[in-house]
Amino acid sequence: MSELFDLSFLDNTFLGIKFLNNTLKSYLMFVLLIAAGMLLLLLIKKLVIRRLRARAKKTKTDIDNVLVNAADKYLLPVLRLGVLYIGTKILNLHETVAQVINIAVIAFVIFFGARLVSAVAVYLFGRSWEKKKGKSDPMTVKWFAVIIKAVIWGAAALLFLENIGVEITALIAGLGIGGLAVAFAAQTVLEDIFSFVTILFDKPFEIGDYIVVDELMGNVEHIGIKTTRIRSLSGEQLIFSNKDLTGSRVKNFKRMLRRRAVFQIKVAYETSLPCLKEIPVIIERIIKKVEYTEFDRAHFSSFSDSGLVFDVVFYVLSQDYNIYMNARQEINFCIKEEFDRRKIQFAFPAQTIYAQTAKPQKAGEEK
Repeated sequence: MSELFDLSFLDNTFLGIKFLNNTLKSYLMFVLLIAAGMLLLLLIKKLVIRRLRARAKKTKTDIDNVLVNAADKYLLPVLRLGVLYIGTKILNLHETVAQVINIAVIAFVIFFGARLVSAVAVYLFGRSWEKKKGKSDPMTVKWFAVIIKAVIWGAAALLFLENIGVEITALIAGLGIGGLAVAFAAQTVLEDIFSFVTILFDKPFEIGDYIVVDELMGNVEHIGIKTTRIRSLSGEQLIFSNKDLTGSRVKNFKRMLRRRAVFQIKVAYETSLPCLKEIPVIIERIIKKVEYTEFDRAHFSSFSDSGLVFDVVFYVLSQDYNIYMNARQEINFCIKEEFDRRKIQFAFPAQTIYAQTAKPQKAGEEK
């Protein structure tokens, strides 16, 4: 059987002519092998991959779609390179050229292998996070994807160096000592990074939330590894270090289910007792008519220098600050209208000064 594939007789023809230390027959076999391999891979792509993709689209899960796309995008290029690499074994190459080809092949395989593994790992992490939390979290998945890719590419780099003959143990030991030095030098940066991880997991706020930090406030625009950026109501961008945010008392108004509102009304001392008793009832009726509000209490609480004080408390059942202010405005309009109709006077700062005229003294009287 082997005699049927014995092509040694071609060495006596023009195919036996040598060029760059290889015969034309070797070059011909190289080209035929490459062509056959590429044709086989093309058939695999057209028949196998296409059928697997069509079948994956019919399933309820999308893990098979990811695997098929990953195989098409990352695995087939590696197989094509494998065909070229096998073809070079037919040729009698110079030692230096062969070594360069080996290094290039190793780099190519590790590169596409790392891309394949990182794509699948990021997808699996995103799915497991969504399944665990019950909802998607693009920011968390994005940053952990960066971490996952960094770990995978770091391992791929070490694997490549090991395959080309670099002593990995000594390199890792050197990196460890250098890492300690960098850690001491960049202690503040590392604190911000750990605070960033805390923000990702604990989620005191997210992008789009309206937060207040001490005297500063605004909407969260960006959460980075070192800093978080907030757009204030006046338009400027506020930049906080993550360590400052995790160490501060942060008020997150977006997560309020309802907003408590407290205000006072002062009426004049001349207001009659029946009107005073009616004021809490009037305010309760007004608040209950306003949309998105819930009445809590209204009481005649104290006497002040300028008037009689009523404390009013109600809730606005919305996170939106505009809805809150609209409700307060409507309540104020209605109170003013109702008080004007009932001729109830609001109090204003005033002082009454009582002056007594002294009697004129007669001559000779002691003071």
